[in-house]
Formats: sequence, C-alpha cells, structure tokens
Amino acid sequence: MGAIYLLALLASLGCMLLIDWRYRLFFWRDARSALTVTAIGLLFFVLWDLAGISLGIFLRGDSPYATGILLAPELPLEEPVFLVFLVVCTMVLYAGAERMLTGASGGEAS
Repeated sequence: MGAIYLLALLASLGCMLLIDWRYRLFFWRDARSALTVTAIGLLFFVLWDLAGISLGIFLRGDSPYATGILLAPELPLEEPVFLVFLVVCTMVLYAGAERMLTGASGGEAS
C-alpha cells in the first residue's frame, strides 16, 4: 500500500500527457520549451519547499499511502513527482484555455 500515492501521481501525470498529446498543447507543441519550463518550475517549487522545510512550515506527515522514502529531511519522494504534475497540469490548462479563447485550432479533428 506504500506506493498508492506515487502511482496515483504517475497515472495522473500520464493522463495529462495524453491530453497534451491529443491536442498538442505543451510537450507535443514545443518539447524543448516545455522541458525548460518544467525544469524551471520544478526547481522553483523544490526551492520553495526546501525554504518552507527549513523554516519549519512544511512537515512531511505520515501516510500509509506514501512510500516513506525521503530525498531530504521532510521531503518525500512523491513531492517532486507532484511538482512536475503541477507544472504540466498548469501548462496544459493554460495552453488549452489560450487556444479556446483565441479560437486557434490544433491537434486532430474529432
């Protein structure tokens, strides 16, 4: 049971990437830019987390659904995976909303 949360995050990330693939919104629109944005977003949020951890604001908490593997004190393995999901989800939503609002077409016709 210790990997349910990690597996759910990976499945959710996979679903976001499928939506991205279908409509060519982020990675399948411009992979180099998408990797850059994702890396910068991940770095920003990991630094944010580390600052919060060092100030005693962010604490890990125990869960039977998490792996229990720590990358640093109070920084579980699942956190960077969640942060990547957060960045990808945000960018897919942003690109999709932008396309809808501007009326631009993309992807395959249904």
